Amino acid sequence: MMMRARSSFGCSTSSSSSSSFSLPFLSTGKNRMGLKRFNNTNNKKNNNNNNNNNKSSVVSIRAGKKKSSSSSFEQLPELTEDETAKKWAGESNDSPTIVSKKESGRGDATNPTTSSTRKLRKKEDAIEQDVLEGEACLLGDGIWEKLCEEAKMEIELEPALASYLYSTILSHKEMSDALAFVLANKLGSSVLLDSQLLELFSKCYREDPELVQCAIADMQAVLERDPACDKYVMILLYFKGFQALQAQRIAHSLWSKGRQSLALLLQHRVSEAFHVDAHPAAKIGKGVMIDHATGVVIGETAVVGNNVSILHNVTLGGTGTTDGDRHPKIGDGVVLGAGATILGPVIVGTNVKIGAGSVVLQDIPDNSVAVGIPAKILRRERSEEVIEPSLSMDQTDFLEGWDFTI
Repeated sequence: MMMRARSSFGCSTSSSSSSSFSLPFLSTGKNRMGLKRFNNTNNKKNNNNNNNNNKSSVVSIRAGKKKSSSSSFEQLPELTEDETAKKWAGESNDSPTIVSKKESGRGDATNPTTSSTRKLRKKEDAIEQDVLEGEACLLGDGIWEKLCEEAKMEIELEPALASYLYSTILSHKEMSDALAFVLANKLGSSVLLDSQLLELFSKCYREDPELVQCAIADMQAVLERDPACDKYVMILLYFKGFQALQAQRIAHSLWSKGRQSLALLLQHRVSEAFHVDAHPAAKIGKGVMIDHATGVVIGETAVVGNNVSILHNVTLGGTGTTDGDRHPKIGDGVVLGAGATILGPVIVGTNVKIGAGSVVLQDIPDNSVAVGIPAKILRRERSEEVIEPSLSMDQTDFLEGWDFTI
């Protein structure tokens, strides 16, 4: 008897903050065991009996103990790709089996009430579908409808993108489906299939609608603050800072549920795909924009508030080798200029502007502008009505009245 095994494996939001400001907050493939059946050609009259014996042999081989000379994959269950993806995503194997329309329409000859039961179930399913679609519209707050309109307009302008835009946006019913699909295709690899990630991300969005609300807030933030962006479709499909942030939110959700290994795997893939290294334990608020994104590093105990704008090559890093709280805490409305580095458990207050290339080593009070190496406070607004610098994205207004000699 020859045995053949084929399998491949993939390694397998918000928490409260103690800071002074407020925060919101495998490869599955198919595990198959090839079993060569015994065929007795000596007695042609007993073919049926031989076939039955062969089936019994297959069952006994699968249920038997692993021999020392056999492959280590011999004991793996025979699962379909969908079953493996659901198990990998954390769904129970005891969940009800989904019956196809063809199977459900056959009826049961022994049960006279089957027809009426099917009609009642169809009516209940229709009502439930209407409720779900209504919730999706409320959840999207109009952005999903606008996104679909933009996708259709893009197809008219560039027919070559029809298939791409249909698969990423128009074939889905709500924002969470499109987000899960885009992220799964971006982060999938040869050993971490996009079908597994799609199942995982969809499950996360179903269980935690707050993730979708954060994504919508982030999308709106990018549209309002980035003058190079004038469409939602650009953000969802082409802005890697937005995509990396949504992947980090999912990883943070998994981390909070005790699935650290899977969260770290997602962090690794995000770092490879988007060049953004954000620890899944980091807490990030709503309405955050990561512009250009390349080189952004966010440490494990870092906290980022609401309406924060982060440019490329920003580092929220720690110092020393001790455990515990060792990363920066960023307040609401802060803008972190390109190349800014903030080290240690320092607190950057609300409405603070950190100049490009600055190195922050101490606390920065609210409504301040800090520039330099090490960063020094150049200006501090005393007025209570201060426009959040993250919204204006003006990184040079503090130079007014200064006479620089080069």
